Amino acid sequence: MSSTTEQNIPPADTPVPQEDVDASNMAVIARQAIVDHNRAVYGYELFDRSTASDAHTAASDAALLFNALSYAGTEALVGKKTVFINCTHESLAGGHLELIHPEKVVLEVPPLPDTATQEEIDQRVPVLLALCERGFRLALNQNALRKPYASWMPLASFIKLDLQTFKPELAGPLVKFASQYAKATLVAEKVETAEQFQMMSDLGVKLFQGFWFAKPSLVKATTIRPSQATIIQLINLVRKQAETSEIEDLLKKDPTLSFNLLRFINSSGFGLSCEVTSFRHAVMILGLKKLFRWAALLMTTSRDGAPPAVGQTAVVRGRLMELLAAELLPPEECDNAFVVGVFSLLDTMLNVPLEKALESVALPQPVTDALLHGTGVFAPFLELTKACESGDDATFARMADELHLSNRQVNWAHLQALAWAEDLNGD
Repeated sequence: MSSTTEQNIPPADTPVPQEDVDASNMAVIARQAIVDHNRAVYGYELFDRSTASDAHTAASDAALLFNALSYAGTEALVGKKTVFINCTHESLAGGHLELIHPEKVVLEVPPLPDTATQEEIDQRVPVLLALCERGFRLALNQNALRKPYASWMPLASFIKLDLQTFKPELAGPLVKFASQYAKATLVAEKVETAEQFQMMSDLGVKLFQGFWFAKPSLVKATTIRPSQATIIQLINLVRKQAETSEIEDLLKKDPTLSFNLLRFINSSGFGLSCEVTSFRHAVMILGLKKLFRWAALLMTTSRDGAPPAVGQTAVVRGRLMELLAAELLPPEECDNAFVVGVFSLLDTMLNVPLEKALESVALPQPVTDALLHGTGVFAPFLELTKACESGDDATFARMADELHLSNRQVNWAHLQALAWAEDLNGD
């Protein structure tokens, strides 16, 4: 098959071989409807029930959005409705938001801790403004009606009023105040009785959310993940700015990778008006920058339960080894050095012995020698890289001397690797 041939895949409802499905790929997503005054569904708020409510991080926010869009039943989950997503302030600056179409997504922005200064509150404005300029709508809660948050108010498209936090007689003044100082649609949340609904509707509130309309429904979203090794191969190709045909060949070789990509790019969150059915078309539409972010996010939302930090550490290792190798080895060997560094944590990411993890991947012998036996041309680079992580000064000095690298060369490469890996999640 020539590299220009477009390859179709079966429809999304085609059964996936059972051996490709891992029970640990289960994301529990709660969905609660937001309705208008006629009780017609306006949108859905999604909650990650796989993570404790007080343990949300930028990584868990990204995983929720990724899982919702990668889930095979996405259309049944949210259809064409607006999706409200809770965010941490760290995730609001995350690169993963570049992967979704902003038209149907509302980002729920929490207030800062009570200890935050006025300066800290105002410092968030550029990030929020940038999101608005990209087309996202922001939802604030009633805490943002306080004076310190005056700079945020012009950016709000929605303000959510929690009926469980104020007495009924205060509803009128609160709605009047919110309507006067913000050009935002008001949402009454935690509505539990017909009386509460009628009261807020009479006051002019347009949207409602709460148990009186519907309790949150749980969706156990089985997400199918390719192997970490294949994802890293994709990252490596994109990093080298490989030809579309090379990337297409990799997608053809891994059904779960191509399945994830086409399912993601055809999800409502991506905002395309036509269906993408070929790998080449998907790569061309997504572009290398977004494909890189998608692959990095796919790797860090590991199917095997490894924490995102492991994927991040693996990428730092790969980049550091590549930079160090560039000082001493030919360019083609630098790519293999990158693979050694990233693959050196496969046992942790996959929770299997490294030898078993490498069985299904065809690797050059020098790469295998370094990973499994600590021998060959790449072994000293790997040992030096591990010493950089652990702060083992004795090993650091011994391996740097063996490779004839100065402390300055190694430390500068390490800083570059850390910055490069950080770019996977940010700009």
